[in-house]
Amino acid sequence: MWIGFRPCRPWHRDKGSKQEPAAPAASAPAAPAPAANIYVVGTDAAYAPFESQNGKGEIVGFDIEVVQAVAQKAGMEVKFLNTPWEGIFNSLGQGDRDLLVSAITITDERKQTMDFSAPYFDAQQLIAVKKDSKIAKFDDLKRLKVGVQNGTTGDEVITRLQGKDSANIKRFESTPLALKELEGGGVDAVVADNGVVVHYVNNNANAQFRTISDTSFAAEQYGIAVKKGNAELLEKINKGLAAMKTDGTYDQIYAKYFGAAPAAPAAAASK
Repeated sequence: MWIGFRPCRPWHRDKGSKQEPAAPAASAPAAPAPAANIYVVGTDAAYAPFESQNGKGEIVGFDIEVVQAVAQKAGMEVKFLNTPWEGIFNSLGQGDRDLLVSAITITDERKQTMDFSAPYFDAQQLIAVKKDSKIAKFDDLKRLKVGVQNGTTGDEVITRLQGKDSANIKRFESTPLALKELEGGGVDAVVADNGVVVHYVNNNANAQFRTISDTSFAAEQYGIAVKKGNAELLEKINKGLAAMKTDGTYDQIYAKYFGAAPAAPAAAASK
């Protein structure tokens, strides 16, 4: 896998002995300045509106603009690489990615193997069902076929409800694929992050979906992940986040994707 550039050392020419030239010599070209660090950002670009690919193949979305603003405030350069969700955390641990932004929920389990920035988005699980479905609450899903994205917090909550060996849990590589399965009748419901579900429902009116919020779903927060122990990079990210929240940049990006500025800035989760 491709990894981030390291600063290049300027090249030097040997000076040799000092001699008086017969004619004025052209000045030697200046040594190139060292290249700035380019931090490689891993993101699973199949999770609109947080990260997806446009018609030109460019990675775009809320998360992308947040990290771009963070980098600008922190004096960093970043490059985004599409990284499948199932291998995204390994890519960070192995050093193939310097940081991750992919609507990643901060959890105690994940904190054991990576470090997180201050939270930048408040989220919650949401249930998507057909409009004519009789499902009314989370407990109704106990014996039904439910679609989730593999390895997400939606996967975790439905696994706790049905049991880890349940054959009714249908795992997909992305939430949109799970929602397509719901549209085709292959599952009875989909459980996923609210931002992604609402975006899909609003942009696929023909699917005839409705959403259900349940008080049993715990509040979640997204964070930017870095390799465990990378305090220097984490400090840069947190400074950039703080700066963009202070000057209104965060609110502008949030309103662009979600229609209005957040009611209150994301705060650290209480565990």
